[in-house]
Parts: sequence; C-alpha cells; structure tokens
Amino acid sequence: MEPAVLGGKLASGLITPLLKKLFVPAAPGAGLVDRPVRLSSLVSFKGEKRTLTEKDVHKLAAHLVARAVDSPGEAPFPPDEQTAVADALARRLLALGDLDMDDVQAVRLGHRELARKLEYGAPAPAGLSTDARYFLGNATEWACLQILEFFTRRSTFVARTLVEQTRTQAELIARIDELMARSPRPGSQDRTFERRYLPYVAERHNHITIYGIDLRDSPDRWPLEVAYLSLEATATEEHHLPDEHPGASFTVQLPADEALSTHDRVLLRGDAGSGKTTLVQWLAVTAARDGDRIPYVLPLRTLIRAGQLPSPAAFLSSTDCPHTPPEGWTERVLTAGRALVLVDGLDEIPSADRHRTRDWLLSLIRAFPGNRWLLTSRPTAVRPDWLAGEGFRELTLAPMRRPEVKTFVERWHTAAQAPEYEGPLLDSLRTKRDLARLATNPLMCGLICALHRERRGYLPTGRKELYDAALTMLLARRDLERGMRSLGEVELGEEAQRELLQRLAYALVLSGRTEMGLGSAEDIVDRCLPTVASAAGQGDAETVLRRLLLRSGLLRQPAEGVMDFVHRTFQDYLGARYAVEEGHLDVLTSHADDTQWEDMIRLAVAHARPRERARLLRRLLSRNTPRLTLLALACLEHATTLDPGTRAAVESQAAALIPPRTAEEAKTLVEAGPLVLELLPGPEGLTDEEAKNVTVTASRLGAEEPEGSLTVLRRFRGHPHIDVRRQLAGTWDRFDTAEYAAEVLDHLERTELFLTCKSAEHRSAIARMRPWHCLSFLGPHQAEEILAAVPTPGTVTKLELRDNPLLTDVGALLGFDSLRELWLSYCPAEGLNQLSSLPLTHLSCNGVGDVTGLRVLPSIRRLTLTQELPGTELTDVLPVLSPLETLFLGRNSTDNTGLRGLRHWSGLRSLSLGPLATELTNADWQEVAALPELTHLHLNAGIIRNFPHSIHTMPELPGIEALSVNSMRTAEDLSALVPRLPGLRSLTLADDNGQPIPVDRYTGLFPDVEITVHES
Repeated sequence: MEPAVLGGKLASGLITPLLKKLFVPAAPGAGLVDRPVRLSSLVSFKGEKRTLTEKDVHKLAAHLVARAVDSPGEAPFPPDEQTAVADALARRLLALGDLDMDDVQAVRLGHRELARKLEYGAPAPAGLSTDARYFLGNATEWACLQILEFFTRRSTFVARTLVEQTRTQAELIARIDELMARSPRPGSQDRTFERRYLPYVAERHNHITIYGIDLRDSPDRWPLEVAYLSLEATATEEHHLPDEHPGASFTVQLPADEALSTHDRVLLRGDAGSGKTTLVQWLAVTAARDGDRIPYVLPLRTLIRAGQLPSPAAFLSSTDCPHTPPEGWTERVLTAGRALVLVDGLDEIPSADRHRTRDWLLSLIRAFPGNRWLLTSRPTAVRPDWLAGEGFRELTLAPMRRPEVKTFVERWHTAAQAPEYEGPLLDSLRTKRDLARLATNPLMCGLICALHRERRGYLPTGRKELYDAALTMLLARRDLERGMRSLGEVELGEEAQRELLQRLAYALVLSGRTEMGLGSAEDIVDRCLPTVASAAGQGDAETVLRRLLLRSGLLRQPAEGVMDFVHRTFQDYLGARYAVEEGHLDVLTSHADDTQWEDMIRLAVAHARPRERARLLRRLLSRNTPRLTLLALACLEHATTLDPGTRAAVESQAAALIPPRTAEEAKTLVEAGPLVLELLPGPEGLTDEEAKNVTVTASRLGAEEPEGSLTVLRRFRGHPHIDVRRQLAGTWDRFDTAEYAAEVLDHLERTELFLTCKSAEHRSAIARMRPWHCLSFLGPHQAEEILAAVPTPGTVTKLELRDNPLLTDVGALLGFDSLRELWLSYCPAEGLNQLSSLPLTHLSCNGVGDVTGLRVLPSIRRLTLTQELPGTELTDVLPVLSPLETLFLGRNSTDNTGLRGLRHWSGLRSLSLGPLATELTNADWQEVAALPELTHLHLNAGIIRNFPHSIHTMPELPGIEALSVNSMRTAEDLSALVPRLPGLRSLTLADDNGQPIPVDRYTGLFPDVEITVHES
C-alpha cells in the first residue's frame, strides 16, 4: 500500500492530533534559540517529565493501524497480523528518541529518509507476510511525513529557511488527500466490473431452451439448475504396452462437466440435441457462481455474422453483452490465466470459415497460455484429430442411459409443473422399445415430454405424431429458430430431406443392416436427386449427403467411410413411410417373422391408408401364429382409421392369448418376445390365476427387456394374492437388485411372504427396505453379515438358512429374539440347545452338523428332520419337553431309531414319513397307533414302492381321517391301506415330475373318500 493510498485511509485531519502526543507541548513565545533542539528532548516518552509511557505509544500505534484496516476498501494485509504490525510500528516510533539529530536536520532529511532511520533504529520485525511488511514501511513513511509537518508548525521552530519547505509539505499532503478521494485503488475497476459481469453470465445462461417445439401449454425453456443432469463423455486413448505386445486403444468414460478438470483444451463432439450447448451453459453458470474463472460464452453462429472473429477486447460486445468492461480488462484476465473460453457450435458455421476459426482460436491460445478452452461441434463437421496437434483432447457425448432418461423426465415435469404426466410417460418409455431408443438425448427427451403433455398423455397411442414432430424440429424448425443463416452450401427443404432420408432408410432395412458405406449412400442420393425438384442444381450427391450428415440431425458417421441413422427408430419410421408410398406391403408381410421388422410393420400401419391397413393386419392374422397375432394387436394403436370387422378380428384372435390363463399360455407369450410387454393387462379385471400368469410372463422377459418387464411387475406390487406376491418376490435375480427392491419388493404386503437373499447386493438392499418378517439366506453368509442386513432383527419371525458352510454356531442367531420358525439346511451348525431362549415353535433340520441340542428345546410344535439321528430312540434326540403337534421324518432320519419312543408326544396330530431308507416294522407302527390325537398321515410313495411289506405290517389306525400320498410315479397300489384306515375321509394324491395319476382307480378303492389330485 503506497503512502498516498494509505493517506486515503488516514486523512491528515485525524492522524495529526494522534502523532502530536509523541512530542512535548511547545513553550509560549517565539522560542528563538541559537541552536536547534535535539529530538530526544522533544519526545514525550523520555526524560524526567514524560507524559507517555512505552505502553501508551503501543496503544497509539495500534489505533493508527486499526484505522487503516477498518476503513472502506480492500484489507492491506491478513487480519491475523494486525497486532504484530502495530507492535512493529510502535517500536519504530519509539526509535525517534534515540536518533542523534535535531529537528532541523530531521526536516532536511525528508520523510522517506527519516522513516529509513527509524527502521534501522528499531528491531527488525519477524514472521510478517510480504503484504504486512509493505504496509509497515508505508505507514512509517506516512507517520514521518506528518511528524515533519508538525515540526515545521512548532512556534519554537526558528529556522526561517524552512518556511517554504513547510508550505510544500502541507500542499503535498493536501493534494494526496484530494487525489485519493477521487481516484480508486489500482485493480478496483476490474473487480467492480466482475461483480456485475459474473451474476449477469449466471443469470443469462441459467435456462435450457428447446428450439423447434411449437406446442401449446408446454414450456420451451426452464431453469438450468432444475433440469440439468450430468451426461457421460467418452474418449478413445492409446494404451502403450511393453515392446513384445502391440499397442491398443481403449475407451474411457467421464462426466462431461468434468471434461476440463484434467485437460485445459477440449474438443467436444456430439450429435444434434446431445447436450453440447447445455453443457456450455452449465460450465459458464458454474464458473460464474464459483468465481474461480471468468467465463466467456462465444457462440460461433453469432460471432461469424460480423465477418471478423473478435479480438479479446470485443468478446463481450460481439455477443451482445450489455456491460462495458474497463479498457484492457479481457486481456488482463487472459494474461493472468483466469479465463474459461467456451466456443460453441463449430458445425453451425460454413465449412470455409472453420479453418479461419481454428487459426483464430490457436492464435488466442498461443498469445494467452494457461487458460481453459472448450470447442463444441457435431461429429462430422471436422475430421478426427482436427486439433490434436495443438494439445486438444477429443471427447464425444455419450447417449443418455436409462437412469439419466428417468432423471431428465422427472426434472422436466417438475419444471413444467406437470407431475401427473410423469409416471405414465416413464411407464411408456419402459415398455415401448422404439420410444426408449428415441429418448437417448436431452433434445428428444424434451420433445417427448412436451408432446406427451400437450396431448394430455396421448403419446402411447399416437407415436407417429411424435416422429412427425421430431422430424419437423430436426429438419427445419430448430436451425431456423436458433437464428442460423445459410451455411453457404446446400439448402434443402424439409420434404426434400425426408425424401432423401427415407430412400437411405429403406435401403438399409432391405439389406438387414444399420450401417452403409458412404459410397453406397452417395449412389442412392445420386439416383434420387433428379426426382427432388428443390435439390436440383444445389450440388452433386457427395455435397448433398455431406449436408444431410452435418445438419439433418438424423445421420452420423460412426466410423470413417460409414454412415447410419442416429436412432434406429428413425430408420424404421422413414423406411416404413417409403415402403407404403411405393406399395411394398407384400415385402413387409414377407418379413413379418423377422423380429427386426416388427417396428417397420407397426409404423407402416400408421402411414398406410385404411384399406392398406386392413390388408396388412389380415395377412398377419392369416399366419395364425401367436407372435404375429400379437403383432397385429400391437398395430391397432397406430390404426386411427380401420374398418370395424378387421379390428374385431384382431381383438378376437388375440383374446385367446391375452391374458394368459395357464402356465403354458404364459410360456407361449414369452416365446413371442418383448412385444408382449406393452400388451399385458392388469391387474384390474384379472382373476388371481391370470394375474399370477401375467407376472410370470413379465418375469421371464426380464432378462431380455428388464425395463419393460419391471414396468409391468410394478403394476402388480399391491396385489393381495399370495401366489402373485410370491412370484414378484421370487424373480428378484432377473433385475437390478437395488432398483427392483425399491420399485417392487418394498411395496409388497409381507404376510406369509419370504424374501430370499443370495448375495451381498441382496443384503444391502434388504437393509434399506422396511422390515421383512420372513427371510431366507441362501449360500455362504457370515452370521454377522446376516444380522447387519437386518437393522431390526426383532421383527423377523421366520428365518431360513440354506447351503451355508460359514454358519457353525447357531448362537449367532440369538439376535433374532422374536424368531418363531427356523429352517436350517446343509449348515455345519452346532449348539442347537442355545435356541432354547427363543420362542421357536417350528424347526427344520436338514444336513445340520449336530442335532443333539434338540432335546432341550421347550416350545417346538412343528419339527422337520431330514438327516440321520443319533441314539436308539426318538426320545434320545427329539425335544422331549416340547408339545409336538406336527412331525416330519425324512430320508435316513429313522435309520438308527425307527419310530421307537414316538408315543411320548401324545399330542401329535400330523405325522409325515418321507422317502425313508429303512423299512418300518410292526413295532414302529404300534408307536403310531399309540398316538390318540393323530388324524393326518402323510406317506411318500417311495415307501409303498420300495417297502411294500411296511404297509402290510401297519395295524389298523382308526383315528386317521386324512391321508396324503406324494411323489407318485406309477399307479402305486394303495389297496393295502383301505382296511387299515377305516376312518379315512379325504385322500390327497400328488405326482412326481408330471406323471399322470389314474384317479378312477383310486375312486374305486376309496368310494366314500374325497379325493384331491395335485399334478405338477
């Protein structure tokens, strides 16, 4: 801070009275003496009659420094150094008393030299920053200037030769005060301007505009911070391998808005509507708000109008900025490396101007290194590596992914204040595959949102209108409304462009490809040009094709010498239009079996006239295959005008397929492919069985079309029937874990519904859902991981653990303190006795490490055992203290014990005997006969097949009222059971692997018994 600047902060009228305290008051009279007075006798803090102490001098210095710091303007040094600066200034003032000179010598010396004497006479300050030391030196000079002026005004000052000097000092001080009052400090003009400019940039670019949309009630612009989402950019980079291996290129991905974080120079390519300009706006707004960079948004279509590309001084005026910067401001920003230069739309200027633009840009970069530069362009505007030699990194905006599309739709409807249309549109985007293929960039997503809202949700049944609007926007309205003038080459009208594009599209469709060589494309355009009047004389086929590639927004070059459509759905739409115009309906139906032609046929129905529609649909029905019948049904949404007979025929034939009434019909629908998803009904109006089969159909299509399948399943998440809920819970593995949990599982009614967890991802998702009461963990999971997946283990009442080699101690499960039912299968668990503290009523053990602890469990009512048991009687291992009511004994469970000791559980009501490995004896059956409450007996048919003698040794069991025989493979002979079960009232038969059961045979054996058959 210069003394003059400091004088602007400490006016002499305020500082002089403070400094006067440093000196002894002048005596009365002229005080003329024969020699000057020494300074040591003038200061007030030395001698016998001192009026100031050193402490007072420190306070005075602190006051002076505080005045300078607290005054308006920029702080001269960091605030935490204020005390140190004040102390240093006080030490210099105290050095006045030690100077070996008189007042006359001091005045002659001048204020700067006097300040230097004080600096040498005081201890050097330690630890001060550069700014603080600079301020201290200038403050000392200013104080000396005031001191000398004070000397010249003393009445005892008799040196007449100093009178003129006194006047000069006073004039200098007055002029400095006046100058600082009128002149701002250096650099303040720049900072003042930037405080106006940056908010202007943030406000000007804080919106998104969709050009070319003329829909009523739909916004064409909305706040940037509401609608912006970060897109992905890709770059192809060389990977250098060791010498013995050749180099390879690979693709890297990064968020597009971080493109300049690692590279100062970026060329960003992107198709029409991919979000290039929106990204430029976002970078400008972010930089303006952060204040770390000064953004300059330079749209080339605007700059090129003036003919001369702007110099830095004209950056703002050339873009119609209303603020006028200080002279040389932009150059100072660029020279300091503080600029973010965003040059947008290289493709939007004539090709002849692009090389001139490159030279202009490179000259700026070389003149002002250290800044950040972004240039945007469509992919085909300039060749690859156009700026690579100048250190530019090339990035390409990637298509939007499903999550990004969802986020865009949500934000668009928030900005448009139309939340009621958001959900139906998202469902349509999930189930309509051609719509999903179209919605891959912000431009098309915005158009879809706007058209859907404009039509009050009519979009799913009027897709042709969407394509028509999209083509009008891309081929004509967008460039017009953006104010783009001719690019100096070919100017084609909308219809002329459609004609050329649909010829290219139909050629691709017929070839069964989605890409075409540029040479072949030029041949097609060349043959077509004579029939397109508006294209006559505008150039050869190569020039016209280049114009379509650059500006139509529908074609692109994915590789050198190759072209394709940016969206397959546009290829199908334009190809279908041409096929109908040329009367190629037979070509369409001849390819109906090819799933690649599905969209072509549906869109042909949309383009066709009523009689042509009827012909197409009836030809599809005549093939009498489920898929083509369903294709005809899907075509009805495009048939705005159709004779009632054809419509009725389609609906009648499709009604036999949808909704699926059996598992077999569901399988047939799955074979028809993802087309089915948009035709599946419900849940309203469906029976429970139909609802279940609809969910089965959608589930099985999950791997092929997860988004569409999820949309269908989401509709059934509130269905009350247990079979539907089980189907929804059981198909988790076919979908993204977190998404399916949030969209379906977390909404299901939990009653009697198990959720199976197989992985760490499943565990993580369970932890984020509301509590599940019934859980199954399949595979290796640490006990700690299981507990961590259940934030509230006290809510779990049923738990199944299968195939878990990590579970060795069941004591780890005691955290589930409300557990009532537990299934342990193939777990090396020990310590079952620890479960006695839990309220268990149902326990199942299959392949458990040690079951000896079973005996002490007190509350078991249902017990299932499928493994070899220790001991010689059931009472040696089964829970003797529990009031068993239901018991299942499976393979090997009776090898050592038989049924000995079974009578101990006199309250047993149901006994199930599985595929035993040991024959039952009469003594075993006597244990059964001794059970007074037993009414239900379940036998595996393997006992009857493998141990027929066991049945013949069975005594009469008059208390058995219900018999079940499962796993029947042949017509097993049950006649031996008839006399032994005289009280039988119901018989249930279940097959094994779909083996038919001869019901008539058993009806004769059990004439008075109700027979139920379960076939798999």
